Amino acid sequence: MNLDFGFLNWGVISSFVAKGFIFSIQLTIIAMLGGIALGTVLALMRLSGKKWLVMPAAFYVNTLRSIPLVMVILWFFLLIPLLIGRPMGAELSAIITFTVFEAAYYSEIMRAGIQSVPKGQVHAGYAVGMTYAQCMKLVVLPQAFRNMLPVLLTQTIILFQDTSLVYAIGAYDLLKGFEVAGKNFNRPVETYLVAAVVYFIICFSLSMLVRRLQQKIQIIR
Repeated sequence: MNLDFGFLNWGVISSFVAKGFIFSIQLTIIAMLGGIALGTVLALMRLSGKKWLVMPAAFYVNTLRSIPLVMVILWFFLLIPLLIGRPMGAELSAIITFTVFEAAYYSEIMRAGIQSVPKGQVHAGYAVGMTYAQCMKLVVLPQAFRNMLPVLLTQTIILFQDTSLVYAIGAYDLLKGFEVAGKNFNRPVETYLVAAVVYFIICFSLSMLVRRLQQKIQIIR
């Protein structure tokens, strides 16, 4: 088998791959921000000590963490249009699915981060007259975010890798862009190899940056 990568010039990249790369980045950023926001709420619910908050949050997190992501993607894509009575589109469906799914993982990260803050600081906040909400907002959450930042970013790298699963519903992501280019030029093997290299370079580079950030946070401590 002869491999020929000569067809992968800038014209092909801009025509087929760039669009998918942009969507993969957009999906990663939106799902990360939405997942962290929703995950923080879920973490606070699980740490509230109130059963009517703990039980639904625990059910949400444990259920989604026990189901393969590709199945959740298919469920949202097929079931939500039946509920709302109209098609939603693969891209919007992917954004909603990833945000909802990743929230379960970010929730556990945030819960660990909140629990890592010494309880003495919480008691000190109460001693100066802070409410529970003020103590969480001004004392606990800022430290929890700092403590968990490397883990949150590592989960985001995993999230970027998982965006390739949207092929199951036909969304045009980075991998889909390479696939379309391979089909148009009848070079599927070459394009999949290049796609693997691109994913590796992006994820490995980001992992190195996260490692450096983690070292800096440890020095600050």
